[in-house]
Amino acid sequence: MKENTLIINGMTCAACARTIERVTKKLDGVIESNVNFATEKLNITFDEQRLTMDEVRNAISKAGYGAKEEVSEKEVYLPIEGMTCTACSKAIERAVGRLEGIEAVNVNFASEKAYIKYKSETVRLSDIRQAIRKAGYKALLAENETKLDEDKNRKEKEIRTLWLKFIISALFTLPLLYISMGSMIWWLKWPIPSWLKPMQYPFVYALTEIALIIPVIAIGYRFYLVGFKAILRGSPNMDSLVAMGTTAAVGYSLYSTYRIYINDFKFVNSLYFESAGVIITLILLGKSLEAISKGKTSEAIKKLMVLAPKTAVVMHKGEELEIPIDEVEEGDIVVVKPGGKIPVDGEVTEGLTSVDESMLTGESIPVEKKIGDKVYCASLNKNGTIRFRATKVGNDTVLAQIIKLVEHAQGSKAPIARMADIVTGYFVPVVFGIAVLSAMAWYISGKSSEFSLMVFIAVLVIACPCALGLATPTAIMVGTGKGAELGILFKSGKALEIAHKINTVVFDKTGTLTEGYPEVTDIIALNSINKNELLQLAASAEKGSEHPLGEAIVRSADKEKLALIKPDRFGALPGRGIEAIFSDRKVLLGNASLMLENKIDLMNLEAESDELASKGKTPMFISIDGKPAGIIAVADVIKVNSKEAVRKLKDMGLEVIMITGDNRKTAEAVAKQVGIDRVLAEVLPRDKADEIQKLQSAGRKVAMTGDGINDAPALAQADIGIAIGSGTDIAVESADIVLMKSDLMGVTTAIQLSKRTIRNIKQNLFWAFGYNTAGIPVAAGLLYALGGPLLDPVFGAAAMSMSSVSVLTNALRLKRFKPL
Repeated sequence: MKENTLIINGMTCAACARTIERVTKKLDGVIESNVNFATEKLNITFDEQRLTMDEVRNAISKAGYGAKEEVSEKEVYLPIEGMTCTACSKAIERAVGRLEGIEAVNVNFASEKAYIKYKSETVRLSDIRQAIRKAGYKALLAENETKLDEDKNRKEKEIRTLWLKFIISALFTLPLLYISMGSMIWWLKWPIPSWLKPMQYPFVYALTEIALIIPVIAIGYRFYLVGFKAILRGSPNMDSLVAMGTTAAVGYSLYSTYRIYINDFKFVNSLYFESAGVIITLILLGKSLEAISKGKTSEAIKKLMVLAPKTAVVMHKGEELEIPIDEVEEGDIVVVKPGGKIPVDGEVTEGLTSVDESMLTGESIPVEKKIGDKVYCASLNKNGTIRFRATKVGNDTVLAQIIKLVEHAQGSKAPIARMADIVTGYFVPVVFGIAVLSAMAWYISGKSSEFSLMVFIAVLVIACPCALGLATPTAIMVGTGKGAELGILFKSGKALEIAHKINTVVFDKTGTLTEGYPEVTDIIALNSINKNELLQLAASAEKGSEHPLGEAIVRSADKEKLALIKPDRFGALPGRGIEAIFSDRKVLLGNASLMLENKIDLMNLEAESDELASKGKTPMFISIDGKPAGIIAVADVIKVNSKEAVRKLKDMGLEVIMITGDNRKTAEAVAKQVGIDRVLAEVLPRDKADEIQKLQSAGRKVAMTGDGINDAPALAQADIGIAIGSGTDIAVESADIVLMKSDLMGVTTAIQLSKRTIRNIKQNLFWAFGYNTAGIPVAAGLLYALGGPLLDPVFGAAAMSMSSVSVLTNALRLKRFKPL
């Protein structure tokens, strides 16, 4: 059996589609044929032993239409190794161009990359690589394959470079600090060589400090390069503050050295090279720690990206073939053995197993998979060998979409960040102004130029716009990443922030609070018949029915492993129930109207029936040979955690409301079971958004939770739309938060995580603003004016370096978040 898709030309209306279906279905060997007029495609399933695609195309052609096979084209950039001149690039173009299915090939010698456009149905990427290899060159991994490794290597290189710069800077700064400060701290009695003593050899002392500071400045060249460029562009930054502060210290020290050179020895105590060296070294240390911490904030994305396996085993010409993951095409039959990871999304075609989908849903219990069930990329096959048809590959898999959502959320800004952004925009110019004014004020008040210089430098280096800039995005990154780990996807930073303001949660009933499909809940048997016999008879009668309630009875019998009996006769009685004949017994199954119509006395079942109905269940009466035999009650059962989720939301002080199109009696019965006090019943799908708007007009911040197409407008209207991951694509698209598993505890977790993240952001902002508000006046000499000490620029630099690290460390605490 083979499935194929043909693109149809010449259709003008739906009747054309029907004609093609009719023509193709007449062909010997066709199992199924469906034409989609909108997409102009024919999906056909046929027996390859009895029919070929050429015969299908010919039949369509005779009917007056054109048909060609759908061939997916792919583009790829392959880095090439081993080229030495342009002739090499031409050789590769010729080798690849000879392959069937190559649409275009262009090799760029300068960038050492090959652009290849090919028909994936005809030629595989492995064939292209092999052709390049035979030509004498090596094709490296495609660019999308190396994205994660490149990012990881880039960040690791950045950290290594910063650490190396810090170590080298420290190796020169420590002796510089020793030489400059050792003689001043007399009680330590640090030994200083006689030729370096400032009072005996002041010029040699100054030149030695210059020799030691030059490598430190060279190591920190980026502060000057970036900082002064930013000043020239009119947008000074933190590097500008460091560059100006250290340049002032070094510049004044060079002037003092000149004064010493011309025998003005009073300037020997006006050398501040060590201040510049220590400032640069400490900031390099801070940047190193900051880079490490920032890397940890995006660990959730990295964990997701490494989940997918690198290779897949596919069936190729009847044999198992292991290929790179990027070569798997839609429609390929993929084989996964016990303990292996599912490489792409697909639908099981053979085998039975259980799959651990905890990486997607956070649910640790493995899910049983049989033929027809869907499997998802990166989930773990536990115990059985399965084959499945690939339906989503590459960037279309659920895992890829999750990564895309999380990346988008981590890259978005929350409204709370706006204030920090505004402050940061004016921060550096204001700090520079404060530094200049403070230095001038002290100089005018009679303090020395050295004192004023120290104030100027201290103000510049203690100010930290980085802490302000990192306060919000780092917490958002860690918060959204933690949400992804817990199976909760925030689509934006805005959603993560607004969720903490929610005071009203509205739940759709069907499929959200309930399972969304009916199940047998109660069996009441009369006379001598027992419950299993009653269920067996009812399921046997309903076997031929397509009614959802009948299907629920059949499923219940299957669960009990009851053997079904084929009825001699079956008849559906619209609006009332069914009738079935088994040998010499006549069975009726349906509502009270059917029983009354057949003059069956329900006196003994009325009390039970009324009680079941009051609980929102549908009682179905059964009679055998004209006598009442019992009741089977069917209901859309409540999800396991719905009641607990509602209780937790109430404990958090939130109002919980249920909205449904069901009649009020059924709706209130369900609401009572889960503990919801307020019910909006008999609401038409188009009116759900209006009901949400009414709540918002009353001053409520509303979260709407739903799963169906009819919930989409309400999800979009609500302040926060929360979609159940098992729901429709439209509902998921309309929502701000997606729960990957159908567990309403995710709603409470999402709100708790939002509250914790916003609290963390506020802590970060408080620290960042508080640090700068307190630190800058101290650096400007406020404590000194009140009789206290003057802040040394070295300590200012240390404080500035640690402020960013403290903000990052606080944000990383969110990784320890656990729902209550």
